Amino acid sequence: MIMDAMTRTPISSRQAQVVEPPHDLEEMLKLANFLEQNSAPAMLLGPDGEQIALPLPAYEALRRVVSAMQRGESVSLEPIDRQLTTQQAATLLGISRNTLVRLLDEHELPFERLGESRHRRLRLHDVLAYRDRKRDERRSRLDEMTRQANDDGLYDVDASTYSDALARARKA
Repeated sequence: MIMDAMTRTPISSRQAQVVEPPHDLEEMLKLANFLEQNSAPAMLLGPDGEQIALPLPAYEALRRVVSAMQRGESVSLEPIDRQLTTQQAATLLGISRNTLVRLLDEHELPFERLGESRHRRLRLHDVLAYRDRKRDERRSRLDEMTRQANDDGLYDVDASTYSDALARARKA
């Protein structure tokens, strides 16, 4: 089950949409035969005459849907996110797996458990959103520190002054 990171309540997975085949399968059979006889790339024709190429993954999905429906089978369409292991997510974020697990325990990222096991899976979308949010936070903090240093006149001081102050501090 996927949990909301903030409220720790289950998030219902996106509902699959079930598409029933038509009662008269003749049109579906014509379409299935057409798709079998013609290979990709296919074109979609809009009501205004505009044409657009159908990308190969969409074409293959259409062929599978039509093939099932022409046999009188219903089809379930459900978007899915790529699932990552905790190690894969940690690698993507550039942190240790232990740090990632701590973030999960602190509800910083949503995850789901595989059945009754201890293993956790994270959605790629959630990991990328977390990475982007943290990057934006770091950038904002750095901008604020730069602004403060500017206001304090720290960029007006010669580099040798910093070197001398550092040398004195090391001797002290």
